[in-house]
Amino acid sequence: MPVYRNVKRLCILRLSALGDATHVVPVIRAFQDINPETEITWIIGKREHNLLNGLENVEFIEFDKSGGWSAVKALRGALRDRRFDALFHMQVAARANLLSRMIRAPLRLGWDRARSRDFHHHFTRHRVASVPFQHQVQGFLEFPRALGMEVEAPRWDLPISDKAHNWVGSHVPDDKPVLLINPCSSHPMRNWRSENYAEVADHAIGELGMQVVLSGGPGELELRVAGEIASAMQNPCANLVGKDTLEQSKAMLKRADLVISPDSGPAHLASALGTPVIGLYAATWSKRSGPYNSLYLCVDRFREAARRFRKSEPEKLRWGTRIEEPGVMDLIQPRDVICQIETWAELNA
Repeated sequence: MPVYRNVKRLCILRLSALGDATHVVPVIRAFQDINPETEITWIIGKREHNLLNGLENVEFIEFDKSGGWSAVKALRGALRDRRFDALFHMQVAARANLLSRMIRAPLRLGWDRARSRDFHHHFTRHRVASVPFQHQVQGFLEFPRALGMEVEAPRWDLPISDKAHNWVGSHVPDDKPVLLINPCSSHPMRNWRSENYAEVADHAIGELGMQVVLSGGPGELELRVAGEIASAMQNPCANLVGKDTLEQSKAMLKRADLVISPDSGPAHLASALGTPVIGLYAATWSKRSGPYNSLYLCVDRFREAARRFRKSEPEKLRWGTRIEEPGVMDLIQPRDVICQIETWAELNA
């Protein structure tokens, strides 16, 4: 009998980040589709929980990563009397490895050695299959496969509240297709120049009749970059950076006809919601971490980056290598992105 049949209580440990939390959802959907009687508990970061609030038939235990020892004690208290049949230890960072010791489960499944760090393999008893050059979404799906589940195509079906949809409707007219630009990653070296975004946005407005929306968090970097893009544009845009909640951001990504973003959580979220994404990749490789459903639209210069900054072919680098060097994103030019916008427009004509 496949192992998953014996898993009545599953604990998932994945605290962050937004993109990776999005990748966990198909794992949950696999259980809900194939072994729906399994009770699923997910130990998750506070911001990630806000993003996935409303995901049905999942118990969330929130861990505040900024809470220090009080957060650790709270988690220990929440888990003190709990027993699980299996733990999916899906995060290799040292903090998550230490927290995993609080989770009692006879089957402790973690990443393979190639994707392990911070002694992750010492905190698990079993490992997922090692698959070379595997996209992260499929990598996460190796966890249910390790228990005997046959799952290939990921399913997300992320919930969005009616209230969030209504908020988008009140801010964005529905008379023109929407190009949503999410310009900032949490890793500054993955970000593209503001003037490049402005040039691309003006092309979308002038040549394709689109309306442009700028989206992002309330941080100083996001606010500054959005202001630079809006100032450099020849046409008006809707600057919603810092003005929406995570739930409203989900609705905005769903409403968009096309998204442009560097390697970031919103790029993965948009892809999961079924919105086409032009991902901008040079510091990381879209083959591993591109928006899963839109890899054909990505502008990927990782190969050139590997040759220039690492003197190597990308296949020879450790899987998951980041080339976060000054100037790496300048390998992408506005004309490259405009070409992909035109490709998208032709496909949707």
